[in-house]
Amino acid sequence: MKRLPALASLLLMSCLGLASMAGAAETGFPTRPVTLVIPFPPGGATDVNARVIAQRLGKELGQPVVVENRAGAGTVIGASYVSKAAPDGYTLLVSSGTTFTVNPAIRANLPYDPVKGFDQIGLVGRVGLILLANSEVPVKTVKQFVDYVKASPGKYSYASYGTGTTSQFAGETILNAAGLKMTHVPYKGSAPAMTDLMGGQVPFSIDTVSAAIPQLKSGKIKAIAVTTAKRSTLLPDVPTMAESGYSGIDMDTWLVVSAPKGLPADVKAKLEKALAATVADADTRAKLIAQGLEPAFSNGAAVSDLINKELPLMRAVAARANITAD
Repeated sequence: MKRLPALASLLLMSCLGLASMAGAAETGFPTRPVTLVIPFPPGGATDVNARVIAQRLGKELGQPVVVENRAGAGTVIGASYVSKAAPDGYTLLVSSGTTFTVNPAIRANLPYDPVKGFDQIGLVGRVGLILLANSEVPVKTVKQFVDYVKASPGKYSYASYGTGTTSQFAGETILNAAGLKMTHVPYKGSAPAMTDLMGGQVPFSIDTVSAAIPQLKSGKIKAIAVTTAKRSTLLPDVPTMAESGYSGIDMDTWLVVSAPKGLPADVKAKLEKALAATVADADTRAKLIAQGLEPAFSNGAAVSDLINKELPLMRAVAARANITAD
């Protein structure tokens, strides 16, 4: 009977050893592939840039980074899926301001909390937006666009890559500034919207510079103006809306990597460090720039500050244009 305390002590030491090994395994993240969820269909700006990020991020983490598209409802489907995933670092979201500042401005009942539902890993960069037209539409400048639409109020439509996305907000901002009436046609992503613009199903579109550049080369669409304060370095001949007489219009979209809330501190730190190294990589930066993204890493805390700053501004745009998705 006297041997029982010694046996109990050995069992306790074994349990502590196993716990220590489990802790060591946790700090060894990642030990398997990481999934990047994209809340848009393949082919759009977010999808294209996320795949560039995934390739380098995998090298930084030492594990494959797999891309998974979960599109629909203006990023709600993909964002909701990630917010409910295990906060272990193996399921991440690559999305834009649509998820965190636009959706909460137009949807009263979101299945995820844009502020409290995620741990922000970091900002990858920004993408400019651009007003486009089908090549057959007799419009080349902003003035011609305004005159053309004003001549037939309500007759023409413009496409966006989704209800409640930054492309719709940019479109409504332009309409408000110019006093225009157009029908908004939302698509489930940039790729299908671009397909219909090229085919003439819609005469105009607001999209990202990233998505527009390859199609502009085809000659089936044309650029009217960018919505950012400065001209795009990739499209230096395309004027800004401000240069075209509509000062104050300065809208773009940004790309961030996020994780479900509750991420272990060591895992978050490793992901943030790997993402920073990814954005700093020269080859990766060149690929992102070629797609119209301006790489600029900011840490998770800076992303949270950006969301808190931009959210009230998007609420104001939504209220003024009466944009709602509910």
